[in-house]
Amino acid sequence: METNSRISVVVACDNHYVILMAALLKSIEMNHLSDHIVDDHISKTNKQKLTGSLVLKKINLIWLKMSEIIPEGVKLPLVNNSYPLNTYIRLLIPYFMPEEIKKVIFLDVDMIMLDDISNLWNIEIGDKVIGAVNDNAGDHEKTIAEGIENYKELGLDPNQKYFNAGLQLINTKRWLEQDITQKTFDAINNNKKYAGLGDQYGLNISLCGNWHEIDRMWNCFSVCTDPKPKLIHYFHRKPIYKTYAYNYREEFFHYLNLTAWKGFKPIGETTRYMKKINNIFEKIKLLF
Repeated sequence: METNSRISVVVACDNHYVILMAALLKSIEMNHLSDHIVDDHISKTNKQKLTGSLVLKKINLIWLKMSEIIPEGVKLPLVNNSYPLNTYIRLLIPYFMPEEIKKVIFLDVDMIMLDDISNLWNIEIGDKVIGAVNDNAGDHEKTIAEGIENYKELGLDPNQKYFNAGLQLINTKRWLEQDITQKTFDAINNNKKYAGLGDQYGLNISLCGNWHEIDRMWNCFSVCTDPKPKLIHYFHRKPIYKTYAYNYREEFFHYLNLTAWKGFKPIGETTRYMKKINNIFEKIKLLF
């Protein structure tokens, strides 16, 4: 199949969350998919387990090392949160994807696809830079006024909608033309006091009013109770932990049990906190 006839997806993952990626990829395996994975120190053993879990005639994995795809001279913003640095990879996608690929789906690793991914791929976003879903928990539509604390100082329209950055249908050409990466980095670096959500904060500033709203069922948070979501986003506590107390647990383990991680037992809070501490140390190392 020609490259431009395939669905191109980018997922960024480290060794700790490779189990989440296994469930995600398994959930979309039955669709024609070319998947670019940004590898943040995933072990050889876990890569072998992952590839052994998939039908590679249906899904083509292309591994990209995080350390090798960050353009020379680019410094990732450092803000006061415990998120891994690989969350910023979504901001660099148009720079490391092959030039002939004009459209890309970015997915957070903590997701499960329950619909044909081609239905997402074929959504028209017009002249907007990205398609995304309003950041909401099913009760109301979140606005810039709620998501960007210093919106007045930035001169942003408080009534514009605020999106969740976990799912993005990206027009790479328009992204590059409008220099969205640099605008987002600037927004984060110039407002670190308010940028606790890092890339999501910066993207909602640089793309305010310049994104196409996709039906929220394509990014249904795990706190919701919708009976037929198209994609589930385990946006806070992950179902790999014993303390997971939200919805759609069965959907996650259904797909995970079709992989080499079949029979996985949820882990305790100590491991979760150690992961967060390690993320903070990685940022401290960059400072010094």
